[in-house]
Amino acid sequence: MYSGFWKRFCAYLIDSIVLTGAYILFIFIWAGFELFLNAMNVNQAIKELILGILGVPIYISIAWLYFALFESSNLRATLGKMALGIIVVDEEQTRITFLRATARYWSKILSAVILFIGFIMAGFTPKKQALHDIVSKTYLVNKKYTYKENDNIQYTGKIIDSRMK
Repeated sequence: MYSGFWKRFCAYLIDSIVLTGAYILFIFIWAGFELFLNAMNVNQAIKELILGILGVPIYISIAWLYFALFESSNLRATLGKMALGIIVVDEEQTRITFLRATARYWSKILSAVILFIGFIMAGFTPKKQALHDIVSKTYLVNKKYTYKENDNIQYTGKIIDSRMK
């Protein structure tokens, strides 16, 4: 039922490719904005201040919003997770809130700071949780072990395979 370390890792690699594309698009848009500021003859110091004040938060927000919006949506998964058939759920195996998805994203910093041990934990904990999953009280589960509700997107997380209980 729970998604293991390697499946999570592969999903993250796919998400990294998607985010790289988003960052490249951002860089092109940002370069256009910089050209616009140059055409307006904006002072170099002011231009750098504007680009720094706006650019860094936007750059950081791209990954946060990608993960938080997808994981808290009815899809319950990023594009990488969808490709591998895994979804993010809470303790009751229901869709997580945007706030919980945000906590999950930012607590990944904690998983990384301790030499990535927080991520590696997913291979060794009983419910295959990484440190950021434990902190945010979330689980990654294989979608095929969930029960479909009224539509084809929303899942309640009820296990249909009694062998996996």
